[in-house]
Amino acid sequence: MTDIVARDTVVALVYRVSDPDGNVLDDGKEPMVYLHGASNSLFPKIQAALDGKAVGESVQVRLQPAEAFGEYDADLVEMEDADKFPPNLQIGMQFEGAAADGKGEPQIYAITDIADGKVVLDANHPLAGMVIDFACTVAAVRPATIAELSHGHAHDEDHPH
Repeated sequence: MTDIVARDTVVALVYRVSDPDGNVLDDGKEPMVYLHGASNSLFPKIQAALDGKAVGESVQVRLQPAEAFGEYDADLVEMEDADKFPPNLQIGMQFEGAAADGKGEPQIYAITDIADGKVVLDANHPLAGMVIDFACTVAAVRPATIAELSHGHAHDEDHPH
């Protein structure tokens, strides 16, 4: 059993995400579990900082927008007539819709404003364009299973696939 973060290990982190002013954006109520070395699991800069760390060690990483959730893209904001939506529409609701360019994968849109019979839809990640500070402590490390390695992500007891 290993207790050092390395490629092909499953790592549990106790973490906190904040903005540069210290405002907490995500207090990590549940530990984050990921497959170390998988490109789709945790931002590369954070994985690099964690590489070789032992259980109980902590790291703090500042991520620029391009290293995290991307730059804010005004082309991902659309305005639609409110009558195209259900009457109980509220700011903050999210739904899946066609890609902004009409091609590609469907996107998740958040309603950011409702006024004058119009609805503003934003497909940007809520943290797009933001510098974020990621602080974490390694809570556990274990070797990844063959299934996790073949699937490219960590599994938990409730979701083994």
